[in-house]
Amino acid sequence: MSNIEIKSLKSKSERKRFIKFAWKIYENDPYWVPPLIMDKMKILDPNKNPFFKNAEMELFMAFKNGEPVGRIAAIKNDLHNKYHNENIGFFGFFECVNDQEVANALFDTVKNWLKERGLDAMRGPANPSSNDEYGLLIEGFDDPPRLMMTYNPKYYIDLIENYGFEKIKDLFAYKIEYDKIIQAPKIKRVADIARRRTGIEIRQINMKDFKNELDKVKYVYNKAWAPNWGFVPMSDEEIDLLAKDLKPIVEPSLVLFGEIKGETVGFSLVMPDYNEIFINMNGRLFPFGIFKLFTQKKKITWARILTLGLIPEYQRKGLDAVFYYEIVQRAHKLGIDKGEASWILENNDMMNRAALDMKGELYKKYRIYQMPI
Repeated sequence: MSNIEIKSLKSKSERKRFIKFAWKIYENDPYWVPPLIMDKMKILDPNKNPFFKNAEMELFMAFKNGEPVGRIAAIKNDLHNKYHNENIGFFGFFECVNDQEVANALFDTVKNWLKERGLDAMRGPANPSSNDEYGLLIEGFDDPPRLMMTYNPKYYIDLIENYGFEKIKDLFAYKIEYDKIIQAPKIKRVADIARRRTGIEIRQINMKDFKNELDKVKYVYNKAWAPNWGFVPMSDEEIDLLAKDLKPIVEPSLVLFGEIKGETVGFSLVMPDYNEIFINMNGRLFPFGIFKLFTQKKKITWARILTLGLIPEYQRKGLDAVFYYEIVQRAHKLGIDKGEASWILENNDMMNRAALDMKGELYKKYRIYQMPI
């Protein structure tokens, strides 16, 4: 292993090199969507990403005979450990040539970094947390990733498992199609019954009252997902930053609130799959990508249901069916007839059942790994 050198990356130029390494791995992969470099730079910048107010991260790159052959991040997420009463660390942003020796050197580096900080297990991939891109693709390699979902070569499974990682949780992604839903009367029947029993009203976001609408999102998000495995509350600053990034490209008719007697009880965020545009932009929004973003928007054929949550006292009342039915009808009006519901924990029976009720196809799986250190 003497010809493998691991270097810590600190500067802005080194962070950019860290990001650009992915182009080497996916050079001939037709399904890879190059990330927007400016977005990744922001995520990795401790001065711009509020995640780092409760976390520490160090970036590493592996070199073999002087050539870059892999990268990884070591992550200490204090908020996660406090919230779940755990003492674990994470690895993320893993990219590597198909060389077990290189992968082992990268994982050893993270393991030692985490050990030095008193942590006793390593989990991942998290890029950098469960509120961001999360998990390793293990099924569904013949299709580009939807917006803000991960993608990786199949051989990463072997690199990770050969090191000693084991599955701790799988995440599911369902393909939802308008034609199948309208032929599935159960979802509409359940939605109609739930509407009558609860009096729920679904409305789209009011972009002119964005600040107050965002307060409602924060309320539902951190209350609805609180019991979920691996969930970490998003701080106000993190939600504000995400909202700022998404605001210019959201489709308001697909950002929905559910209200009962004036109380906000649910929220869903559905985004057109801009990856259909990003795949041809080579990671650069400027100078011409920004025009593609808006001129080609109407050509998008997929959407992704990023979040759909109900506060606990209104769960298991069929209201998820109301949201789903409303989403597919609104997306259809935009010419979008395919959607991905993701990601859903493998043991989230309520959400998995709802996806299957809509004749959803479980077409991709992602895995979270863990090992003691």
